[in-house]
Amino acid sequence: MTLTAWVATATFLFVYALIATEKIHRVAAALGGAGVMLLIHATNAETAFFSEATGIDWNVIFLLFGMMVIVGVLKQTGVFEYLAIWAAKRAKGRPYPLMVLLVAITAIASALLDNVTTVLLVAPVTFLVCERLALPAAPYLIAEALASNIGGAATLVGDPPNIIIASRANLSFNDFLVHMAPMVVVLMIAFILLCRVMFRRAFRYDPDRVAEIMALDEREAIKDRRLLVQSLVVLGLVMAAFVLHPVLHYEPSVVALLGGGVLVAATKVTTSEALSEVEWPTLTFFAGLFVMVGALVHTGVIGLVSEAAADAFAGRLGVATMGLLGGSAVISAIVDNIPYVATMAPIVGELVQSAGGDAAQVLWWALAFGADLGGNATAVGAAANVVVLGIAARNGTPISFWQFTKYGLLTTIITVGLCVPYLWLRYLVGA
Repeated sequence: MTLTAWVATATFLFVYALIATEKIHRVAAALGGAGVMLLIHATNAETAFFSEATGIDWNVIFLLFGMMVIVGVLKQTGVFEYLAIWAAKRAKGRPYPLMVLLVAITAIASALLDNVTTVLLVAPVTFLVCERLALPAAPYLIAEALASNIGGAATLVGDPPNIIIASRANLSFNDFLVHMAPMVVVLMIAFILLCRVMFRRAFRYDPDRVAEIMALDEREAIKDRRLLVQSLVVLGLVMAAFVLHPVLHYEPSVVALLGGGVLVAATKVTTSEALSEVEWPTLTFFAGLFVMVGALVHTGVIGLVSEAAADAFAGRLGVATMGLLGGSAVISAIVDNIPYVATMAPIVGELVQSAGGDAAQVLWWALAFGADLGGNATAVGAAANVVVLGIAARNGTPISFWQFTKYGLLTTIITVGLCVPYLWLRYLVGA
């Protein structure tokens, strides 16, 4: 590697340490790291701001922005209070069944939408229901973020890395349903059981609070029925456009911006009200993180690591599959999985081609499972995690890097571990 590549790597590791130890705010750390990358010419304005491969992923930024605007409008209708009361009553106020309900909804929605959109919609409900039942919100938010990443692995549109893999490997929506979805169901069952153990101290039952919420009529929470209908129609169209992306060819960011714009323009909600839910620190953090990771791609650091792994596993399909699964999980826990998968996909394509035969397709599924599930390991491993931390801080319930990571790391180890026998028995035995 060049001297610039070494300095860029050291800078990234130092900034990551600052984020992990929370010595300074993660936004300041990310922006400072991005500034250093520009200063040492590990990246430049063109590659940082305009390159699709090594720059800020504006699709992610504007997808987040557009959905935050939609959530800001929805909040004015009272629908989140309605859903909070409904969920608490369905669970009869019991903390663990409530978590199971919220986690299941999150996972299913994440398979149809992207996981970031899902947590943006579920988080406000979570805060309200936890407040009503005097429950700590942090465990529920963490569980939802982890569930969104697991559920998103099930389909082509559920997680951005899956879209990249599908494009490179010429895989269809149905291919992901056949090969990924069955295992995701197993992983979700295991995760729901794991939640009972991980968050057991948070399950406090308050009979007085439960009695109060069971006596409520959730329909009375709706403040503006006309605005609710308008918002739900727009949200439904946005969701449909997400699912129909392979047909319509509109990027999710464009769809989200159009949806947010229509709601602001066509309703009586003021601009300030619509923008009230925009998490500007979260968007800024993502921008800084994208610049830093892009610098590692631009200087060849990520490519060098990926190629070394590919050379080590060439000709050994079983070893390559397990190495790709584990390696992708580890790397995706540290850097954003989108540029990692974009860098690794051509290398995996070469491995599949050189191995030949249908059996080699297992490498694509190993890459997808590793990248999607590995994002759960740390607080900055997946976009949904960062968004949840931002929302929690904004609502006065800060979640630290290590508070999230101690649950996420255990979840990743178990879910990735369960994928080992699945991939081995389904694809490698007798291959």
